[in-house]
Amino acid sequence: MDTKELLKKVRKIEIKTRRLSNHIFGGEYHSTFKGRGMTFSEVRQYQYGDDVRNIDWNVTARYNEPHIKVFEEERELTMMLMVDISGSEWFGTEQQFKNEIITEIAATLAFSATQNNDKIGLILFTDTIELYIPPKKGRFHVLRIIRELIEFKPKSKQTDITQALQFLSGVMKKKAIVFLLSDFIADDYKQTLKIAANKHDITGIRVYDKREESIPNLGMVQMQDEETGEYMLVNTASKKIRADYGKYHHERVSYFKDTFSKSGAGTIDCRVDESYVTKLLGYFKRRA
Repeated sequence: MDTKELLKKVRKIEIKTRRLSNHIFGGEYHSTFKGRGMTFSEVRQYQYGDDVRNIDWNVTARYNEPHIKVFEEERELTMMLMVDISGSEWFGTEQQFKNEIITEIAATLAFSATQNNDKIGLILFTDTIELYIPPKKGRFHVLRIIRELIEFKPKSKQTDITQALQFLSGVMKKKAIVFLLSDFIADDYKQTLKIAANKHDITGIRVYDKREESIPNLGMVQMQDEETGEYMLVNTASKKIRADYGKYHHERVSYFKDTFSKSGAGTIDCRVDESYVTKLLGYFKRRA
């Protein structure tokens, strides 16, 4: 992809996702993810309805009329976007691939955080850590994140969520809001998620295609595993093969939901042909 085409893509995603974050998600994000506590702001005269517990008795005695302490939420937070860029994300039977939807979701979340003056960082992973961008603030930083999401070429095609979570725990010493975006066609990350979720506020966003839920009867079909590169002939007319595939998919989804739930982490399911706006908004409102 040449520079001109890349900039055009980045700009297109910025326009779409900034509009969403400005008009829809900014307030929802703020109310969902609270700051670290309250910090003193100022002293002002008492007004009817104020909490009497906040009266500043020293200032009240000095001016001979009641004054109260005003506190503000200590807002600054850090958001980490952990994005699976393994081979299976380059799949889609609708108008977009999974990785394109993931990029839009990540950009929307990043602009929502920017609107609230929070820092945003990025971890791109496969079965290794492909790229780490430390958390920073500002529009230009978000645009760099979007650019990497669009054009970064991973060295590997396989997936290791455990290693990604271990890396997160290593680089993020303070509590962060973490969004882990993947199709979660993986397992064996239960223990590392539990450890990471004890420290961070984690949400898993599962992005998937409807054709991953079941195989239609198309007779003999040559299929390729996007992560291993292996080709195989599959008899999709076989009821057993279709049933086994459906069972495998169901087990992966159940593992994802059970593991996140038991770790105290949140989950969002988003099919590529569904509105991620509706899914995110619903999740934020439930959380708030």
